[in-house]
Amino acid sequence: MLETTNIEINTSYVKVPNDDLEIDAYLAQPAQNGTFGAIIVFPEIFGINRNIRDITELIAKQGYVAIAPAMYQRISPGFEADFSPEDVGFSPEAYRLGLEYYQQVKYQEIFSDIQAAIAYLKTLPNVKDNAIGVIGFCFGGHVAYIAATLPDIKATASFYGGGITTSSYGEETPTINRTSEIQGTIYAFFGTRDTLVSQEENEQIEAELKKHQINHRIFRYDAGHGFFAGFFKDKYPFLEQHPSYNPEAAPDAWQHVLELFQNYL
Repeated sequence: MLETTNIEINTSYVKVPNDDLEIDAYLAQPAQNGTFGAIIVFPEIFGINRNIRDITELIAKQGYVAIAPAMYQRISPGFEADFSPEDVGFSPEAYRLGLEYYQQVKYQEIFSDIQAAIAYLKTLPNVKDNAIGVIGFCFGGHVAYIAATLPDIKATASFYGGGITTSSYGEETPTINRTSEIQGTIYAFFGTRDTLVSQEENEQIEAELKKHQINHRIFRYDAGHGFFAGFFKDKYPFLEQHPSYNPEAAPDAWQHVLELFQNYL
């Protein structure tokens, strides 16, 4: 088992330039001197909320520079929705707004923002050359799959990415059709009880990765959509009541994420 470390980190809010747009982002990085691999963290539909900041910090504590860029910068700057104990997850209003903004995003803008985040990381003196990876959840899992098609991305962790087989945010062809462009290694994580990403979809993704001989691993758990949130059950005990919760799924998936980044960054 790979050990989860807890090194001292620094955190800050930064601006990632993309032509005339400045993208809000949350940056977490080791406090110690040195050069480190870098990870871009792509959120669910709920923005750069406490959960995503927790994940960004968790990654930094393993010895990586981690950055979470806002994906709704053009639509609703500053938007974030947090867990609601009363709703055992996210509130209906959070879902309504998150879906409203999600339906407005465009592939070319997402792609451009990914490239901007990569360019920003390359300006940081503590980021190693040729050692950038990505991780994403739900909407962010799909964005991570898109990011994987860029040559700068050496390692991708995609959690229950929705719509990969059917859509690409306004483009005519779905994202899965770009699988052949993936040059790094991708690990994809799914729940067999996920009502948003079907078994058929994740099997299609696996088949496409095999077809194009992409270095990959697929992990399936007896869990529902959003199961990685259970990693923080000690911080948010109410998540144990969430229908997607599985006490073994998130810790096991995290071990594979550590393995991925340690082996390829």
